[in-house]
Amino acid sequence: MQTPTSRPSTRLSFVEKLGYGLGDTASNFIFHTFNIFLFYYYTDVFGLAAGAVGTLFLVARLWDAVNDPMMGIIADRTRTCWGKYRPYLLWVAVPYGAMGYVMFANPDLSLQGKLVYACVTYTAMMMVYTAINIPYSALMGVMTPSSAERTVLSSYRFVCAFTGQLLITFSARPLVALLGGGNEAAGFKGAMCVFAIAAIGLFLFTFAVTRERVSPPAGQKADLKRELKLLIANRPWVILFAAAIFTLANVAVRGAVTLHYFKYYVGDDGSPFIGFLDQSTIFMTSGTLALIAGVACTKWFSSHWSKRRLMVVLTLINAAAMATFFVIPPEQFWLMVTVNAFGTFIVGPTPALVWAMYADVADYGEWKYKHRSTALIFSAAQFAQKLGLTIGGFLSGWMLQLFDFVPNETQTVTALTGIRLMFTFIPATFAVCSAIAVWFYPLHEDLVAKIEQDLAAGGTRESV
Repeated sequence: MQTPTSRPSTRLSFVEKLGYGLGDTASNFIFHTFNIFLFYYYTDVFGLAAGAVGTLFLVARLWDAVNDPMMGIIADRTRTCWGKYRPYLLWVAVPYGAMGYVMFANPDLSLQGKLVYACVTYTAMMMVYTAINIPYSALMGVMTPSSAERTVLSSYRFVCAFTGQLLITFSARPLVALLGGGNEAAGFKGAMCVFAIAAIGLFLFTFAVTRERVSPPAGQKADLKRELKLLIANRPWVILFAAAIFTLANVAVRGAVTLHYFKYYVGDDGSPFIGFLDQSTIFMTSGTLALIAGVACTKWFSSHWSKRRLMVVLTLINAAAMATFFVIPPEQFWLMVTVNAFGTFIVGPTPALVWAMYADVADYGEWKYKHRSTALIFSAAQFAQKLGLTIGGFLSGWMLQLFDFVPNETQTVTALTGIRLMFTFIPATFAVCSAIAVWFYPLHEDLVAKIEQDLAAGGTRESV
């Protein structure tokens, strides 16, 4: 591992960048399935009430308030011959895949037993996700000291992440139908077995081909109280923390009702619309393809505009696209596909940009305070995302309950209007709030370049 005083401008090989990116493909084989199918599975397959699911999401994730920062602290203090963060890809890959499968195992229990089972397995899954994803995310911050190279690496990550999402959206429902033979519960169980095996294999590949090159400042001592104070004092991190909450609340609310929107508003009953694909699968697959195309354009976008400006403008355009769905009639399916593809293409570069910004924030912390806590910064960022998902999931459950949603029944006008609002204006509002937060992000491109140069010269601190 390199010391900060040398900090070479390491250019990563294609294999290492691809290998790192495939780690997020692995993550999404499980996590993205939760984002788009778990709420539907719990309400329409497992038989839980929507309000109970919303409460479950809130209660189960309260532990993350402790679990996420604790994992970051543990990872920052890990010392092995493989580095700080890579070992967790090896150690936690199998538990991650196994827990993903167990969540959809569908045991024959009473309604109360099902609720307890869902709460226990969901909480355990989030802990395992934390144990592998925080070190994985932090790994990007120590593979290379170059901000520009990390932006490219982040692009690889999210092209691979959204490729994983594409595979899920394209294959999940057909796979459920194929493996279940008309039994959705059995189908989800079989599909998750396939996804779990794929996730384990890809995480192990990521471990094999990546390396850590950036070390903390020489002589840095562990001091948890000081690290937490420095984290809170790190204004760029605080701003990204707030933006992440709004962004993931947007994702959670819209994702929670996507299948409900198509099932009850558009009228998609799961029957083939084109070939073996139903309407919701076509919609989600085309949107994910557009998202991947947007991520692939990240380098072009970032070469013309600053990260902050791009984040703000692209997020606002995506918010407008989401809001447009409220006025699209249910029979205009291809218009829905077109508007969604436009919105997801536009928002595509933002995940790659924001995770590259977190790596810049880690550099800023070292530059300003002479203390580097890469995993703590990324773990706190992931906690913000989970908090956003928790808020969105909790609100989704109770909003559906408030709108008198009844699973597998013809919905009232109130329920349909509620589902439409949750698919359009409510997530759009969260997106606007995220853009407003990012507007105040202070690390402009010239300052990032200066930080990189100062750290390469020995970590010179200058006030800002």
